[in-house]
Formats: sequence, structure tokens, C-alpha cells
Amino acid sequence: MSSIAADQQLPTGGDDSGEAALAPPGGGRPDPFAANRPGRPRGREAERVPAEMERRTAGLRPEGILRGEEPPSERIAWDDFEKVDMRVGVVLRAEPFPEARRPAYKLWVDFGPLGEKRSSAQVTDYYRPEELVGRQVVCVVNFPPKQIGLFVSEVLVLGAYTNGREVVLLRPDRDVELGSRIG
Repeated sequence: MSSIAADQQLPTGGDDSGEAALAPPGGGRPDPFAANRPGRPRGREAERVPAEMERRTAGLRPEGILRGEEPPSERIAWDDFEKVDMRVGVVLRAEPFPEARRPAYKLWVDFGPLGEKRSSAQVTDYYRPEELVGRQVVCVVNFPPKQIGLFVSEVLVLGAYTNGREVVLLRPDRDVELGSRIG
């Protein structure tokens, strides 16, 4: 296998501009192998791909996301993301939490080597307590504990919002080892 030495130049366009012919859109490091990848659209076909993808997926995304009504959050640095410790656990016990201001369940989640932790989860729209027991979930495990009434929530169970407030839980699509880190 060969590599490009620091003093070698990558292929350039025929305009003598010195720009790499295979540089990605928006700049960045050129990909000397891009032209060899099968199935990549070329020329005008490449311009049609984003519009075609938008047309095909238009009905699959929530209206607010598609139309940009819900702007993305503030950008964070990779270092900030790495500080968030997300792990897979399994729900051992779930019970109603009538003392909570919003409908919620008290959950006890086993993270294997990290032990058992508790969480208050507002997931009553789609789940009954008995459906949660034995289910793998993804949680943030390094937030400080939060007192909710007489209950201390130690982890944040993650889910996707539907209809603005209902939560569908995130989980791996295959069973994984308890305590597995999400990255």
C-alpha cells in the first residue's frame, strides 16, 4: 500500500489553479480515492441528488424539523460532547410517581459495573410500568442527582420527543452489555 508523501502533490484540476480536483465541497482535505468509489453521482447528477433526497424524505420528517421551525441547538465542541457519559442499562423496576408535577414513573436501572441507579422518567404517554421492566435504555449517568419530591433521580433516561412533549425511549437495536458506553 502506498501513501502520499508530504512533498507530493495531489491531482489538480486542468485549470492550473492548484486546487485538488477531488476536494470535497466547502473545502477541506481532498479525497484522492473519491473518483474510484462506485455508485457516486457525477456532474449534473450529483446536483440532483440533494433535491431528490429532500423530495423522497419530505413526508418522513416531522413538519417542524423539515421547515426549520425548530432551530438546532447551539453548537458545542467535541470536548463538550465527550463529557456527557451515556450508558446502556436495563430497567429492573418501574412504578407510578404520583407525587411528580407531570406524569412520570420512578425507574430503577441496572448499569452492570456502574451499579443500580434511579430515575424519574416522563414516559407515561407510550409506556406502562410493566412494559418497561427488562427493557434496555440509554441514560446520561454523570449529571448531578436531582431531587424530585421525596425521590432522588440519579440518571437521565433519554428519549425522542413526539408531538412536542410525548417521549419515545432510546434503546440499542440489539441487546448489549450493561454499562456499555454510547459514543
